[in-house]
Amino acid sequence: MTSSALEFHRIFKKFRRGEGYDSLRDLLPGIFKKAFEHSRGVGLKEKEFWALRDVTFQVGRGEALGIVGPNGSGKSTALKILSGILKPTSGTMRVNGRISALIEVGAGFHPDLTGRENIYLNGAILGMSKWEIQQKLDAIIDFSGIPDFIDTPVKRYSSGMYARLGFSIAAHVEPEILLVDEVLSVGDFTFQGRCIQKMQEILKNGTTVIFVSHNMESVLSLCDRAILLVNGQVTKEGEPGEVIAEYCRVGGIWVPPLSDRKKAVIKE
Repeated sequence: MTSSALEFHRIFKKFRRGEGYDSLRDLLPGIFKKAFEHSRGVGLKEKEFWALRDVTFQVGRGEALGIVGPNGSGKSTALKILSGILKPTSGTMRVNGRISALIEVGAGFHPDLTGRENIYLNGAILGMSKWEIQQKLDAIIDFSGIPDFIDTPVKRYSSGMYARLGFSIAAHVEPEILLVDEVLSVGDFTFQGRCIQKMQEILKNGTTVIFVSHNMESVLSLCDRAILLVNGQVTKEGEPGEVIAEYCRVGGIWVPPLSDRKKAVIKE
C-alpha cells in the first residue's frame, strides 16, 4: 500500500461564468454552439476560466500540508475536489483513507434541526454509525463550547457557532484525512487555538491534515509543508516559512508577525 494519503496529479478545473437565455430563440443556438465547441475539443471556450491549472502534489500519511494564497487562487476548489464535491476537468486524484471535511460553514446541517440533531445527521453523512455518534456525543458537545445552545435550532446560530459545532464533529469522527478550510476564521481567537491544538493531537495519531488558511501563524504552528497557489497554479512548495515568505513577496509590502519557531525570512 502506498504511503501517500493524497495524490493530486496534473489536476485542471475550469468553470464557466454565468450565462442565461431570455428566449427559446436564444437558447437553441446556444446549445448548438456548445455542442460544436465540445466536438472541436477547444481547451477554454467563451466565458470559461481555469480555477486550477496543472496542480500536482502529494501528502504523506500523518503529514500536515498548508495551502495558502490570495482569494480566488483555487484553494477551496482543490479541497472540494479532494472531498468529492467537485470533479476535475482533467488529471487524476487518489485518496487513501476516510475523509472528514470542514469546507463551508453549516455544510451538512439542516437549519430547522437542533445542534444535537445535526450532530447525528452530520455524523451519519461523515460515515459514523449511530452507536459511534452516541459514544462521542458528550465530547463533541463539550469541545464545541456551546452546550447551552445544543438543543436550539441551528438557524438561530451565529456563523461562529456553526464553525464550532462543525469542526467539533469533523475532528471527532476519527478521520484518516481531515480537510479544513478557512471557515475557522469566523470563530473567536480562543476557539481557533483549541482547533489547532486538536489538529496537532490527531496528527500524532497518524491523521493527515490539509489546512487552508490566511492565518500564517496557524500554518506555521501546524504544518510540516506548504504550497502557494496563485491564479490556480502552484508557484511555491516547501517548508512553511519559505512558502509564506514567497506569499508575502507576491502579495505586497506588508509582512505579518511570524512565530519564532518557523520564522519566514523575507529577502529583498
